[in-house]
Amino acid sequence: MIPRLFVTAVEAGSSTPVPESNAQFVLAVVLGLLFALGTFLVLRRDVVRVVWGVTIISQAANVYLVTMGGLGGAVPVLGHGGAHGSVTDPLVQALVLTAIVIGFGTTAFALVLTFRVYEEHGTIDLQDLGEEGEA
Repeated sequence: MIPRLFVTAVEAGSSTPVPESNAQFVLAVVLGLLFALGTFLVLRRDVVRVVWGVTIISQAANVYLVTMGGLGGAVPVLGHGGAHGSVTDPLVQALVLTAIVIGFGTTAFALVLTFRVYEEHGTIDLQDLGEEGEA
């Protein structure tokens, strides 16, 4: 049985689009799960999991920014007829695209550094690396 909150107009037999409140609710749940997963991974002892946790948190922040920029609205490119109704803010999309590219480069760099630590010390366990640094 589908909870009443997730029943959309399309499932009910209508051809109207899904209400925006349902999409916002689903995105809020997904964002919560992404932030929780990222936090869980950041708190692990393995360096690779920490890197992936930071990456997941940054991508969740990107999804949050896009969500706050608005889910509805027309394409921000104006044609011959002009815009009808509200238009989606293109600045948010441009900033998030830039953040995705920078995040990809940072993640690749962090993974290369992690590989270098493994080659140098033979482990990527944070506790073992800390004990090795104290000795």
